[in-house]
Amino acid sequence: MDLDTALDWAAARSNGVLITIRRDGRPQSSDIAYRVVDGRIEISVTDGRAKTNNLKRDPRAVLHITDPAAWSYLSIDGTVELTPTTADPGDATADALVEYFRAVSGKEHPDWDEYRQAMVDEGRLLIHLTPGSVVGQING
Repeated sequence: MDLDTALDWAAARSNGVLITIRRDGRPQSSDIAYRVVDGRIEISVTDGRAKTNNLKRDPRAVLHITDPAAWSYLSIDGTVELTPTTADPGDATADALVEYFRAVSGKEHPDWDEYRQAMVDEGRLLIHLTPGSVVGQING
C-alpha cells in the first residue's frame, strides 16, 4: 500500500494507538488522538510521560489505526520530531495546540485562555510523525 492512500484513509479518522519503544526494547502503547497535516501525523503529548520519554530517547514509532466495522487497519511507522514544550499561553506551541484541538475535536473551545493555560500547566507539546512505511488493509 502506498503512503498517500494510507494518509488519506487516516485523515478521515482521529483515534489510534501510538506504539513507542521502551528503554529495554519492549513496545509501549498509548491510545491517542491525532490529525494528518502536510503528509505528517500530529499528536498532542505531555512532557514526562512514558511515550514522550521513549520518543526523546528513540524517535521511532508506529501509529496503529483500526476500523473494525470495515475490517480495515493501518500500521504506519516512522520517526518523530517533538516541538518545544509549551511554556507560555502565547507561545508557538500553544498556538499549534489550538489548531490541533480545532482539527481533532471539530469545534471551538469555550475558553481559549483557559485551554492555553491548561496546555502550559500540563506541559503539553506536539509530536510530528513522518511516515516511512505502512502495512495494513483498507476495505470498503
